[in-house]
Amino acid sequence: MEKEINAGYTITDRLSVGNSEFVIGQRDTELVPFVTWQCRKGEKGYFWGHYLGDRLTALEDLCNRALDEIHHLKLLQQEQGNITKPERPVKKRHEPER
Repeated sequence: MEKEINAGYTITDRLSVGNSEFVIGQRDTELVPFVTWQCRKGEKGYFWGHYLGDRLTALEDLCNRALDEIHHLKLLQQEQGNITKPERPVKKRHEPER
């Protein structure tokens, strides 16, 4: 697989959620060596960069951005009535072993 580079940052990680992708870029020569971006799935136009000073913070930001998108998509589904309410779990009566 060919190394992907955007604005001088090498893309090291990627998460896909719906039609969006979230990536981490790393550039060791920068004062702020990490960035997370969003893009449309299958496209290379990255936007809304969050510039970060360390890898763990970048990874946390990547996950939070993906979770925000998941919550947004779930809310849209609920508004459109596409999600049924979860059924209550059936409690099983525990019987002692004999």
